[in-house]
Amino acid sequence: MRALSADRHPIIDSLRQRASALRKTVALPETEDDRTFYAAAMALDAGICDVMLVGNPDHIMQRLSALSVAVNAVRIVDPTDDETVAQCAQTYMEARPQEKLTEEQARQVATDPLYCAACLLKMGEVDATVAGASHTTAEVLRPLLRIVGCAPEVKTVSSCFIMTVPHSQVGDKGVLLFADCGVVPQPTAQQLADIAISTAHSARLYLQTEPKVAMLSFSTKGSAQHPDVKKVVEATEIVRRKTSTLIIDGELQADAALVPEVAQFKDPEGLLGGRANVLIFPDLDAGNIAYKLTQHLTGGHAYGPLVQGLARAGMDLSRAASAEDIVNVMAVAAVRAEALAESNSTEA
Repeated sequence: MRALSADRHPIIDSLRQRASALRKTVALPETEDDRTFYAAAMALDAGICDVMLVGNPDHIMQRLSALSVAVNAVRIVDPTDDETVAQCAQTYMEARPQEKLTEEQARQVATDPLYCAACLLKMGEVDATVAGASHTTAEVLRPLLRIVGCAPEVKTVSSCFIMTVPHSQVGDKGVLLFADCGVVPQPTAQQLADIAISTAHSARLYLQTEPKVAMLSFSTKGSAQHPDVKKVVEATEIVRRKTSTLIIDGELQADAALVPEVAQFKDPEGLLGGRANVLIFPDLDAGNIAYKLTQHLTGGHAYGPLVQGLARAGMDLSRAASAEDIVNVMAVAAVRAEALAESNSTEA
């Protein structure tokens, strides 16, 4: 079994330490993928969280034995077990009354490990779920959206990446949040505003810093006229109407958002001064391309996609994720689960 990397970024060390103190339970439903077993063992060994594996118990035990992976403390839940199916089917029907499913139809849905895990999350049997190593984002999010749903006052579920770069003068000591890089292909101005607000919350949660949000475009403060530019300007105005305390500016080109000298030239009256730590991209093309280029051309790291906006902590993964990547996202999921629990307690 491969050990956790010693050269991980301090922000990930911090998130893992915070997760360890919480001792949340994270469900992993992709038990057809060996990376899941390695991640489960690594997370348990590091004390990051408790782990539930959702899948066929015989298959799980056979693969654990074949891989020489020891996870004595792991809990295994069979999604086809009669009692589990009954509970999950009932949860699904209650969450989706508009579908008017029969009990048998709901039971069939509930045997899918991704749907079973989402039902267990909804029921509070686990604190978070992590999947996506062997499923697409759409496949991961569909059961979460149908069963868990959006957090109060959130209409747009999106994702962010924690990006680390070797340039400490960029962002928050070399750490930034990029959004949305994984979920909403062509956001409207309203959706873009929702993404900005959610990502600002994520910056406070993960980075424990004051978010400085740049709404990115190919234009800086009217240097170009185009419907795409207008959308970013409108989104910025929506955010300002919704939350007057958030430090946000736009529309900005990336260099004006990140380089103080360029900001002084292009946007001398701007609020960010070239020191943004949250970058909101105008569409999924820009966000997805930017995070991959940043990761591979700078020698930096990308942690995510980290789903935001759900009522409970359900997380996605890159299908290229290593076992260690899965562990890191499990730590993030635990931290988000605690924040959501605290928010729900306050509202109650």
